[in-house]
Amino acid sequence: MGKTSRKESETPCKETFEPFSVEVKTQATAVSLLNSPEEDIIVKACEAIRTFAEKGDENKVSLLGLGALEPLCRLINHNNRVIRGNAFTALGIMATNGDVSSVLKKLNIIPSVIEKLTLDEDTVIHEYATLCLTTLSVDFVGKAQIFENNGLPPLIVLLSSSDPDVKKNSLQVIFNLVQDYKSRQAVHTLGGIPPLLELLKSDFPVIQHLALNTLQSVTTDKDTRSTFRNEHGFEKLMDILKNTVSKLTDLHAEALQVMANCLSDSETVQLIHSNGGLARLLEFILTPNTPEIKCITIKCLTRVAQSSESRKVLHEQDVEKVLVGLLSVENTSVKALVCQAVAAMGLHPSSRDSFRDLGCIPAMVELLSSENLALREAASQALSSLTVNNQPNAFAVYTAGGHKILVRLLNGSCSKTVASSAATLCLMAGEVVIRSSILSHKGMEALVEPLKSKDPQVLVNSMQCVTVLACDKEARTQFRQAGGLQLLVNLLQTKDKDVLHNACLAVNVLASDKPSSVEMCRIGALEMLEEIKHSENHRNRFSELAMISLLNCNLSVKYSLMGHLSPTDMITGGFYDAGKVCWSIVFQHESAILSSQKALLICLRKKKEKVKHTDEPHFESTVVKPQGMIDDVSLQMLVKKAKESIFPLKDDKEQYSALARVVSDAMGGAVGMEKLHEFPWELHLSELKVLLKSNVIPIGSINKGFYCHRALLFKYLADCIEMSCSLVRGEYNRAWNEVVLFRENPTNRSPSQPCHYIVDLMHQPGALLGVDTLAALQYQTI
Repeated sequence: MGKTSRKESETPCKETFEPFSVEVKTQATAVSLLNSPEEDIIVKACEAIRTFAEKGDENKVSLLGLGALEPLCRLINHNNRVIRGNAFTALGIMATNGDVSSVLKKLNIIPSVIEKLTLDEDTVIHEYATLCLTTLSVDFVGKAQIFENNGLPPLIVLLSSSDPDVKKNSLQVIFNLVQDYKSRQAVHTLGGIPPLLELLKSDFPVIQHLALNTLQSVTTDKDTRSTFRNEHGFEKLMDILKNTVSKLTDLHAEALQVMANCLSDSETVQLIHSNGGLARLLEFILTPNTPEIKCITIKCLTRVAQSSESRKVLHEQDVEKVLVGLLSVENTSVKALVCQAVAAMGLHPSSRDSFRDLGCIPAMVELLSSENLALREAASQALSSLTVNNQPNAFAVYTAGGHKILVRLLNGSCSKTVASSAATLCLMAGEVVIRSSILSHKGMEALVEPLKSKDPQVLVNSMQCVTVLACDKEARTQFRQAGGLQLLVNLLQTKDKDVLHNACLAVNVLASDKPSSVEMCRIGALEMLEEIKHSENHRNRFSELAMISLLNCNLSVKYSLMGHLSPTDMITGGFYDAGKVCWSIVFQHESAILSSQKALLICLRKKKEKVKHTDEPHFESTVVKPQGMIDDVSLQMLVKKAKESIFPLKDDKEQYSALARVVSDAMGGAVGMEKLHEFPWELHLSELKVLLKSNVIPIGSINKGFYCHRALLFKYLADCIEMSCSLVRGEYNRAWNEVVLFRENPTNRSPSQPCHYIVDLMHQPGALLGVDTLAALQYQTI
């Protein structure tokens, strides 16, 4: 019996279940029904969830907490088209909440959503799938996932959808994506420009605005601008700009922004010009408009003015007159942009003259005193541009008192303003009258502060201004006393090539001032320049010029380091020869070198307190310790004797020979080659050191001199009586003088030929030995 009853209970019922309506009162029930096996119930559950989610973010978050997302994400892939549509509707509405979109990214929903963007799907699915993507494409992670899953191609296709909501959503996603460089390029490659341009004709302003904003992003790419031009994009922009209907005037700002991007190409400028576009831009500026429209239009003109060809076109359109007229506008943003446009147009020579004739320069000078930092910066940049290679404009700035304000601005906080001010002053300082006025208003002192800047352009412009102003002795003194030399020398250690080059140039000019040169050497300029000289990356011709200039004003150091003085290196009082020394000794203070016990020093003249000595018949001068040396009377007598011996002679060769004999007689006379080892010059110098209690020996006191002493004396005497010769140091206390004589050509068919000679001061005083002859080589070496 039990067996029979079990079989009866397993028999399925053949009666159908009567359908009944389900009334859902809680959202939790609706979420549960998403897992129902019955399709009608799923559809109704999705509808209920969508309706609940539409009421606000609190409801969306509540559904998230109840776990609605996972079943909805599964249902968008359901076989039933109606279920997919309703699931997407609910999901799209919920995704507009930030918390929900964050969870959706973690669920990796993006690939599934993109799969449903095909044309086979219903418009409803397209609408809510793209709505979902608009929220998921806001941050970098979402944009990257959409791009990597090839979301752009179907989105571009959907721009041509018949449904405005699909267009808007797709366009919004694309706009979000093109904020990244890769997506901007991809939109162009995938043919996105034509549909974007087509959307400019939409009846819905929101779509037009989005299309223009997207075009503004993608046209930053050069290739995209070319396609935009080929697709008649400018004609479409001009249609918008020409239309004064209130609905379309709202699009003017975005249209001008797109045009501003594209106007950086000369081909585009020519195209717009030929279509009357530039004239229309000028009309836009002159027509009463909002400051925003004026600002964007001026930016467009500034973009046009970036090339010489375009500046010429604008000049032909009398753009200068339009810009100067805008300086009367009260809005500071408009004025600042006008100044930038003037700076760009100022690169055109004819425009510089036009701006001056229109009274632009006094207006710009007035703006330098504005309380608005951006306006001051733009005005200073405009004046810098207007004064390039234009003397009348420089005087116009000067007449308006602009140089006084520019000097004050050198100590401002804005780097660009400081750089422009220095550049303008540099351009103006080429005129003597203006330069004097700049210096009288402490322009050189004002340039010290910018040299503390970290901005390379500020440093470059400031040093260029220093270089121009420093052609005046007064300016060099002002700069030195203001502490500028230390800052300038510090810049010799920079790694920036432009800064280094200009620092070297400034040092080169300032080195013509003896006190400045000595000071720069004292604080390490020569040592830094020597390091630059041996650096492959930083060595340059300017650093070599700077080193030569410093050494030329420090002949003692030059001779110690280089072992050579040229005919133009004129020895004067205070010169000393410390022998051949290394760099580390040279960079010590002079008194430290002169007090060294290891170096033989010869002094010509340096005043100090007198200590008389009359023990030696030839030693009539008075000497003190290394810290100070006084007049060398014996040397002065030798100068007088040299003049008396040389001036009566007319032949150059005779003059050099006579001077050589004067030197030889003063320093012990002729010494045969074979008798050199017997000549007691070293003993004589040692005795003088003991007698003087000093390492410093006035050269006039030496009456037994060797090659090096005689060559130095010859050079000094020759310089005193304006005879040209060089001084060269050799090895082992050898030194010699080289002179140049011109041999006349008896045929008179060619100019006189220069002949170089070594002057013999030791063995046959007065003999002139041809350079590179055996006799000369024997004189120069042991």
